[in-house]
Amino acid sequence: MSDDAAAVEESDSETDAAPDDAEPESEDAVSEEATASEATESSDDGDEPNESEQSDESEADQSEDSETEGVEAATVDELVTRITGSNEELTEPATELQSRIESLEEEVAEKNDEIDELTEKLSRARADFKNYKKRTEKQQEQLKERATEDLVERLMPVRDNLVRALDQDEDADIRPGVESTLESFDRVLDEENVSFISPEAGSEVDPERHEVMQRVDSDQPEGTIADIYQQGYEMADKVLQPARVTVSSDE
Repeated sequence: MSDDAAAVEESDSETDAAPDDAEPESEDAVSEEATASEATESSDDGDEPNESEQSDESEADQSEDSETEGVEAATVDELVTRITGSNEELTEPATELQSRIESLEEEVAEKNDEIDELTEKLSRARADFKNYKKRTEKQQEQLKERATEDLVERLMPVRDNLVRALDQDEDADIRPGVESTLESFDRVLDEENVSFISPEAGSEVDPERHEVMQRVDSDQPEGTIADIYQQGYEMADKVLQPARVTVSSDE
């Protein structure tokens, strides 16, 4: 065999041996990758609770909610029974607390009864006041109507007298009849507490009760009332119509 052929054979031999040496290295790499993947999956599984754990937690929450609702719905007697049954040392303070709660409940019930009673009384008082106000307003209206009616009834004879005076013959002396009618009319005004404003000559002018018509020459002191032009009227200290007067001039 020549040297070139020997070299070729040696080269082929090395080439065939190389894959055998590489295969173990590839298997080790695959094994390591699989181990790392399993570790990652295991880590992920550890972070997330499984369905069994979630179910247990949900049942625990529901149990706590149920116990809370049971405590809220329980009466004082039931709560005291539970407390004393779980711990005998709490019997005395629980009993005292029960007595205090019952006492407070009785007080609250009494206060509620008082509130209901006062509310009813207030409603009645409001209704009574409303009815009283209506009656008062109606009475005032009736009094006003009756007062006007009474005045009209007393003025009717005065008018009848004036009508009779005018029915007299033209040459008849009606002065006595008119004077009698005027007296009747004055009596009606007096009954209604109406008085005349008739200042005397020479008296001072009162701007609230006198109305100056004009200034005239007079023997009365300057600036005083000289004469009455028309009488005034006042009722219960209220001027209905001021007296019209003339005043003495300074000339």
